[in-house]
Amino acid sequence: MSFDTERRGGPDRRQSPRGGRRPGDPIGYSPLIMVADDDASNGARCVAILAKLRFAVAPAHSVEEAVKVLHALRPNLIVARLADEPALRKEMAADPSLGDIPLITMTAENDDPEVLIEEIRKALRR
Repeated sequence: MSFDTERRGGPDRRQSPRGGRRPGDPIGYSPLIMVADDDASNGARCVAILAKLRFAVAPAHSVEEAVKVLHALRPNLIVARLADEPALRKEMAADPSLGDIPLITMTAENDDPEVLIEEIRKALRR
């Protein structure tokens, strides 16, 4: 048993792909996901789940903030639960460089973390 196994209470899994990383991705690469949510507690929950799975996460709490994050960071994917989501889609459509960023709308169907993670992985692989 190695020191890492004793300290962490399990096998060393540092070399196994997790979260948003795929086997062909460069070492250290993690897709950037913007979580845009009006509700702070839902947004924080989503951010925590994605961060634990080794995704890079950029939170936004309004459409205006989401647009700023989009222009500054150019995320690989957007997970949104905004009251004014059509305004975000309109802003994205107005800028051709943002039009190809996939957007997943949070609904009751994908509120389960496992379902959401699977949707995110599918969207990133497209």
